Amino acid sequence: MLGSSEQGSKVYNSVIRKMLGDKMTELLGSGNKKEAIKRILKKLHEGAKPEELKEEFKEIVKGAKPLDIVKAEEELIKEGIPAEEVRKLCEVHLAVFKDSIEEHEVSVPEWHPIYILVQEHKEMLKISGRLEELARSLKGSSLVNEKLVEQLKHVVEHLKESEKHYLREENVLFPYLEKYGVTEPPKIMWMEHDEIRAAKKRIYDLAQKLVESKSLEAASELVEAANLLSNLLVSHFYKENNVLFPTALELLSEEEWLATRKEFDEVGYCCFTPRPTEAPAKDISKAERSGEVSLETGSLSLQELEAILNTPPVDITFVDKDDTVRYFNQSRDRIFLRTKAVIGRKVQNCHPKKSLHIVNKILEDFKSGKRDSADFWINKGGRLIYIRYFAVRGKNGEYLGCLEVTQDVTEIKKLEGEKRIYDEAP
Repeated sequence: MLGSSEQGSKVYNSVIRKMLGDKMTELLGSGNKKEAIKRILKKLHEGAKPEELKEEFKEIVKGAKPLDIVKAEEELIKEGIPAEEVRKLCEVHLAVFKDSIEEHEVSVPEWHPIYILVQEHKEMLKISGRLEELARSLKGSSLVNEKLVEQLKHVVEHLKESEKHYLREENVLFPYLEKYGVTEPPKIMWMEHDEIRAAKKRIYDLAQKLVESKSLEAASELVEAANLLSNLLVSHFYKENNVLFPTALELLSEEEWLATRKEFDEVGYCCFTPRPTEAPAKDISKAERSGEVSLETGSLSLQELEAILNTPPVDITFVDKDDTVRYFNQSRDRIFLRTKAVIGRKVQNCHPKKSLHIVNKILEDFKSGKRDSADFWINKGGRLIYIRYFAVRGKNGEYLGCLEVTQDVTEIKKLEGEKRIYDEAP
């Protein structure tokens, strides 16, 4: 009605301002952008149209920072709005705040972890685009073109390498954000990572089918899978570039960014080789080391103790009684990635949502005394991996924490008979 003409729109906005009255003045005067944004998000969740809200709250959201949006969504989730629902409406939120968000461009030196992640986003979008082109070309061929198949295999290898990008975010960047109280947005981003992984797995399977069977039907399915992946990446990268990364830049210190870069280097990169840092990174996670550790059955220097824990071919992680990650060893052939950024992180944040109920069940059973161990085994890259959890208890039986021990038992499973002789190495 009133909104159907320019004059009507002005009258409408004037009425809205009068309706808001002192509340708007309070919000604008105090600079409390977070509370204003929460009001907008609540209206969105109640079904309001983004276009209406964009006009209605234009003045309130003017100058809003990505951190304001992150804090608002964080509080709404804690107030009872499901994280899944927040995630589904992320695009709606961004549509309302887009003009404000895009004012905040990320400007960091080339050695910086955020620069690396943004550049990888650009490269991965190129790879995704190339995948779509190849899939369409293969679909449009009367026969499977061997040259295109070879190019497809090359693109698939790049996609597999891109897993390092997500591992660095989940195991280094997210834990740092959590230390500043930003817990929900990383969880949402991890959920999207798993969606991307599922889409990539579908592409790997179809590419393998196409290579082995020369099936044009697989090429047709590959077009759809490639399109899905591209859409997921565009949406996900936009959220990270415009909300998550600026938030991280506002929170982390220069020292923490140097430590982050060091851990990024340890995980490895995809798509391109970043410029090295000039400043040495201080290891902010390592305590001062001096003297010896006295134990009931002997004493060890810290150097000896650490070497002993790192020597066996097993991954060890200790989570204390409060579910906080306190320690992991650094075995030579680590099976699952661990970074120093996880120290101090709640163990629940170290697992994707789909397996969180299992983690919590194990911990509950350990704490109640119902169980003292839990065993699992999985196939990973053609290897049999044995994963064991143990309740760690004090002398009086009190629960101290949980010890996770992971071992590659592929060769052990093949053992037969006996071996009593020490063989010299060839």
